[in-house]
Amino acid sequence: MPRFRLDIEYDGTPYAGWQRQAGQHSVQAALELAIRGFCGEEVSLRGAGRTDAGVHASGQVAHVDLAKEWPDDTVRDAVNAHLQMGGEKVAVVAASRIDETFDARFSATARHYLYRILNRRAPAALERGKVWWVPKALDAGAMHVAAQMLVGRHDFTTFRSAQCQAKSPLRTLDRLDVTRSGEIIEIRASARSFLHNQVRSMAGTLKRVGEGAWTPADVKSALEAKDRAACGTVAPPDGLCLVKVDY
Repeated sequence: MPRFRLDIEYDGTPYAGWQRQAGQHSVQAALELAIRGFCGEEVSLRGAGRTDAGVHASGQVAHVDLAKEWPDDTVRDAVNAHLQMGGEKVAVVAASRIDETFDARFSATARHYLYRILNRRAPAALERGKVWWVPKALDAGAMHVAAQMLVGRHDFTTFRSAQCQAKSPLRTLDRLDVTRSGEIIEIRASARSFLHNQVRSMAGTLKRVGEGAWTPADVKSALEAKDRAACGTVAPPDGLCLVKVDY
């Protein structure tokens, strides 16, 4: 069967996350329904990352096997037409015929996430739901220094959800950078794979550093504790976006 790669973006606000869940609306289910409307096939999409409820994506990747050799543009346009008819906040940016050995999840070599904090006294209006509003002044420089305590291969038990289903808490974090541009603080994280809630847990912990409640040494101690209770507040999903997947 012909395999197609889909490059996808979505506003995760109205969804229960990427993964199909009984009784809840998910991004995966919305796409599968749109594909069924397009070609009449019951398909199962495999995505590169299982983003949580409320988390967004500008660079999600999935693959799907179809019975017919459709032109790439037809797949993209037809699926988007059905997504729009369904009022979904999902778009297929590109569709491309791909070798059947390609797997959106297991062929990925890196995933890149961006977490955005709106750091000002006034709440968000235009970007509400797309940023974490923190009215208290944050020191982005201190946050970046603290972030380097987490880079490398570690046991990230402290920074993963109690519901995480990964067999091992060991992960290699290739990048965790914190920068400020005006009122926006950006946290960029890169790794081959992440644990459940890892990026949001790290962002919440770094916020504690930014407001002066923690030091970089406290972040290192939290990591070494290998205890979920040692983690700072988990940041809300609003500010998190899957921006790119490498293959």
